[in-house]
Amino acid sequence: MLDLFYKLHNEAGTDEAGRGCLAGPVTAAAIILPEDFENEMLNDSKQLSEKKRMLLKPILEKSSISYGVTHVFPDEIDKINILNASIVGMHRSIDKLKTNPDFIVVDGNKFKPYKDVQHECIIKGDGKYMNIAAASVLAKTYRDEYMEKLHEEFPMYNWKKNKGYPTKEHREAIRKYGITKYHRKSFRQLPEQFTLDL
Repeated sequence: MLDLFYKLHNEAGTDEAGRGCLAGPVTAAAIILPEDFENEMLNDSKQLSEKKRMLLKPILEKSSISYGVTHVFPDEIDKINILNASIVGMHRSIDKLKTNPDFIVVDGNKFKPYKDVQHECIIKGDGKYMNIAAASVLAKTYRDEYMEKLHEEFPMYNWKKNKGYPTKEHREAIRKYGITKYHRKSFRQLPEQFTLDL
């Protein structure tokens, strides 16, 4: 059973999806849930089926006090690195909240202060607190939908299925067709690759 809050009162949970992908954005979300929010289905997005995540998405959007979602695209990831891109995405998602949070809980162990708002990093927080779990579901569903759109442009990589993660099938497609404008050039695209020809 997830706890609703770490502290209480206008507490924003934030998380990202797609950090380990070879292609596509890293997507971050931030959400403030009401104190009386309950949902038995809600859990860390990685523990949920795609069907459950898609069922939860409109519930979270409708029930939240406020939420924000941000894509940080490969060109920016390549410039500032994936950790900084994840944190930038979280900050931009918090910027989108219509209610200013009094406290921020972050999934993981790395974050940079957001304005003068206190925060706490919580390892595996998406399996402990509802607001982080809710942010993880929004980040994952928005990113998956985006990758499904990109799939239509480049079906040979099967992003509809692998969502840009380094599956064997995705890497075989890179070996055969090369990389696209949606691939992260700073990532090692193939296991045998030590330098990238840019």
